Amino acid sequence: MGIAILAIGLVLIVEGLVYALAPSLVEDMLAALRALTLEQRRMIGLAALALGVALVWLAASLGVLG
Repeated sequence: MGIAILAIGLVLIVEGLVYALAPSLVEDMLAALRALTLEQRRMIGLAALALGVALVWLAASLGVLG
C-alpha cells in the first residue's frame, strides 16, 4: 500500500510541476490531443501503460522496490 501512495504522490508532483511551470504547454498538448482520433489516443494510452509496466518491472528487477 505504501508503494502505491508513493507512486500517486510522485505522479501528482510531476503533474503539478507541468501545470505550474508551463501552463501554456498544457494547453498546446490538449489541442494536439483533440486533433487525434479516439483510436490514436487509445494506442498512446496503451503504449504509456506498457512503458509504465516495463519501468516498474525494471525497478523491481533492480531491487529498487525492496
